[in-house]
Amino acid sequence: MATSAPGEKFVAEKDVPRSPEAHDVEHGHSEQKSLARNLQGRHMQMIAIGGSIGAGLFVGSGSSLQSGGPASLVIGFIVIGIMLLCTVQALGELAVLYPINGAFYQYGVRFIDPAWGFAMGWQYAIGWLLTLPYHNQLLVSSIHPREATHEYNIAIWIVVFLTTLIIVQFFGVRGYGEVEFVLGVIKVVAVLGFIIFGIIVDCGGIPGDDRGYIGFRYWNDSANGNVAFRNGFKGFCSVFVNAAFAFGGTELVGLAAAEAADPRKSLPKATKQVFWRIAGFYVVSLLIMGLIVPNSSPDLLNSSGANTKASPFVLAIVYAGVKGLPSVFNAVITISVMSVANSCTYGSTRTMQALAQGGMGPKWLAWIDKKGRPVWPVVIQMAFGLLAFINEAETGSTVFNWLLALTGLSSFFVWGSICLSHIRFRHAWKAAGRSVDDLPFKSQLGVIGSYVGCFLVVICLMGTFYISLFPIGGSPNAEAFFESYIAAPIVIALFLFWKTWTRDWSFGVKLRDVDLDAGRRDFDDLPPTEPEQRNNSIGRRLSSALF
Repeated sequence: MATSAPGEKFVAEKDVPRSPEAHDVEHGHSEQKSLARNLQGRHMQMIAIGGSIGAGLFVGSGSSLQSGGPASLVIGFIVIGIMLLCTVQALGELAVLYPINGAFYQYGVRFIDPAWGFAMGWQYAIGWLLTLPYHNQLLVSSIHPREATHEYNIAIWIVVFLTTLIIVQFFGVRGYGEVEFVLGVIKVVAVLGFIIFGIIVDCGGIPGDDRGYIGFRYWNDSANGNVAFRNGFKGFCSVFVNAAFAFGGTELVGLAAAEAADPRKSLPKATKQVFWRIAGFYVVSLLIMGLIVPNSSPDLLNSSGANTKASPFVLAIVYAGVKGLPSVFNAVITISVMSVANSCTYGSTRTMQALAQGGMGPKWLAWIDKKGRPVWPVVIQMAFGLLAFINEAETGSTVFNWLLALTGLSSFFVWGSICLSHIRFRHAWKAAGRSVDDLPFKSQLGVIGSYVGCFLVVICLMGTFYISLFPIGGSPNAEAFFESYIAAPIVIALFLFWKTWTRDWSFGVKLRDVDLDAGRRDFDDLPPTEPEQRNNSIGRRLSSALF
């Protein structure tokens, strides 16, 4: 395959097969050829809409309702939702132009600083590695609560779920996509059903519910401890981390771009779906839930752990007196957690493989088999899944809390890095004399959206720092602080490690040195694909018949 001068497109030889949807510009082709591009448009859209709806929404939102109140809950999720919307729009623009493996860390390396990209990549991979055993334990608890079973039964279920994940990985990225599509549809239907159910309950339409019309009663019932804002500003700040955990995984749509069959068509559609997911599936459902669940309920106190009985969505059904339906929604939560566990495996394995391929990890992690599966990263992820057994020990919950603390702020750093990468990309693109009109997909919020996203990330980190240093109902405590904020020093440590390892103490990539062509795919100068040729042929025959 011959290459031309830097910045020019290579000329593909006749005997070299190429992707039907795009050119790879210059030396970017080698970064993509090992991965199987089997994700279809429907997979990408469902990953964007319902891919990460899970324990964060269905269970973790209960602790936010109890600590912050229903108004803080909704406003907090709106703030994180706006931040995520800005992030996904920026990510969509970058990922359509550069659908490269390990998108998040690669963009950080290219547009910000190699050490920052290294830190973002490994903290993202570690975050997913440690999130899997949590969801594994949550799956087991949703089926067999600790008090209702023996420990050996719990162990059996952990093995069953890990085996299921291994089987999914056997089918490669197509298996991940199909599982996410099916489970995503179930989750979306369940959330829509809950919204309808909640409206009926709030209007007093359930015969067995003696509360009658509820309206906004629990927003202004201070006599019973139900208020719109609980614990003042601290309560509001307490929502941010839980909201970030609930939204975490939405960025996987950008990571999946490297394995999408047609990223130019599927990725823009998927990113546009994120708005409806934020508005409908999160904000509206939480608004309805906050209307029909009293925020002073003691049942919400245990909603931050692996306890689906404390799910505010399940409690809303229980309080309405509808029998049988709580079990159905518990099943939905189980399915949702299984879906997120599947996403954990995908996110960590692809990131580890990409880091190794880019020279920022052990070389053996970069190996991909003939079917496009990163075998060794999958083995590592499954091994980390065995950490779910720790929770069966007497001190297991303490160990689990510290493991999860390592992932607490992960999403904030990743989202901020994506927005900053987009800002730097736009500046580099302009400095190179290129027009924004040449981009195959432009962020609907533009570079202003990325500035807003970065600003909101900083605000949320400050709010989280405040609530970590001065917890609700307590005095400053070093253990509580590091349990909430330990992810920040880990990012700094990873950054300094790579600086030390490479002995490169400069900071930032200069705009004139930014590589705008590696991994870039051009969509304009290709002959039509076979389906397009067939459709064009059918169109011409139909036109000739009609006219």
